[in-house]
Amino acid sequence: MISEQIKKLHKELPAGVELIAVSKFHPVEDLREAYDAGQRIFGENHVQELVAKQPQMPSDVKWHLIGHLQTNKVKYIAPFVTMIQAVDSLKLLREIDKQAKKVGRVIPCLLELHVAQEESKFGFSPDELHAMLAEGEWKALTNVSICGIMTMASFTDDTAQVRREFQLARHTFEQTRKEFFSDSPSFCKLSMGMTHDYQIAIEEGATMVRVGTKIFGERQYK
Repeated sequence: MISEQIKKLHKELPAGVELIAVSKFHPVEDLREAYDAGQRIFGENHVQELVAKQPQMPSDVKWHLIGHLQTNKVKYIAPFVTMIQAVDSLKLLREIDKQAKKVGRVIPCLLELHVAQEESKFGFSPDELHAMLAEGEWKALTNVSICGIMTMASFTDDTAQVRREFQLARHTFEQTRKEFFSDSPSFCKLSMGMTHDYQIAIEEGATMVRVGTKIFGERQYK
């Protein structure tokens, strides 16, 4: 089942769109099945779970931390994480830079944009994102690489609303690239779309989709 879904998704996704297999709350056996089917990028929401799974998986797995990250947890994943997708404050960006420096790495990061209607979502509003970047302090951080934007749309059946939110994210991504990263080819990632809305996200320009339930089935909460 898992391997079939992975193969199907790999065939279905357009060129240039990366699949992040969201593996939170799923056992390592499930991740191995996905790995054996050709999946290499896995997304985890919780530092503790990521740290536990990482040594049990092959060394060529790329680990993305996609959930809310507290500054005091950065040090645990700095030595190996491939990308931190949900950077929602300058304070967090500073801490990632500090911990990356200690382990001699440059950690790729995405800035989290809040476009959804729900209040519970983290992230910068488009205006806050612009203000933070315009201030310029991030330019002095040498051990982080800002590679783009991630976002979540509202969890709703209203596909028109979801599409509008993804369009806003895409517009913000393009404006941000033009204004602050025009000389930085690595600013090219737009991570948006999950199991229920990734097709709309792709239509609206996503370069990464974060798919969990469609691959692994319903989560096994502990």
